[in-house]
Amino acid sequence: MTAPRRPVLVLNGPNLARLGSREPEVYGSATLADLAQACRVAGEELGLAVEVRQTDDEAELIGWLHEAADTRTPVVLNPAAFTHYSYALSDAIAQRTAPLVEVHLTNPATREAFRHTSVVAAVATGTIAGFGLDSYRLALRAVAGLASPADTASPADHPAPARGA
Repeated sequence: MTAPRRPVLVLNGPNLARLGSREPEVYGSATLADLAQACRVAGEELGLAVEVRQTDDEAELIGWLHEAADTRTPVVLNPAAFTHYSYALSDAIAQRTAPLVEVHLTNPATREAFRHTSVVAAVATGTIAGFGLDSYRLALRAVAGLASPADTASPADHPAPARGA
């Protein structure tokens, strides 16, 4: 009998639906559909049930993070531009009850100065950046190592770092 696969949300923020046509010299030629397929394949290999979502709406992304917190679902998150200024997103991530890996296709530290700051990193389990689609595969591998299908741990087992409200 096959063990149940652990659900994982792969959440993508603004402009990522434009992958393949938006600055391919920066982000590559892979589309969001390509990214989603790569994540599903990697998830299968790792025993994860991957669901990929994308939104340009900050409120919708926050709602998805609340859903993940309420169901103790691990998350791979590319917050895109929200990375640099969304304190609301940071507050939502701080409520997480399972691992959350921040991911970026490019390495923000090698880009424009405004991209050097992440308000997400301090409340994420970890960050993987700069490896294109492989950033997502590496993040899924990290999540698989941190959360098992039998994971019924309390939120204290995967806490977000303490911080002020």
